[in-house]
Amino acid sequence: MNKAPKPIPKKIVVRFIIETVIYAMLVSVYLGLVLHFLVAWLKHLSMEQPALYALVSIILMILQAVGLEKLTTILLKVDQRRQG
Repeated sequence: MNKAPKPIPKKIVVRFIIETVIYAMLVSVYLGLVLHFLVAWLKHLSMEQPALYALVSIILMILQAVGLEKLTTILLKVDQRRQG
């Protein structure tokens, strides 16, 4: 017999929504900064050295993922401390 799944606590759902919204905002800011400051260099790199462009793009994606996840975690910890 399968037991009915336990309902997800409201606190977890709220935290998940908050983290998702924060992460979406940070990704948008990151994308805007990259487009503003790096688009010309990346375009030139893609035309002149496609292999290096691919490597740089992958590095940028990894840095974005790691950096934004760390920043989101820090912001949530600060919020958690503030709430008690």
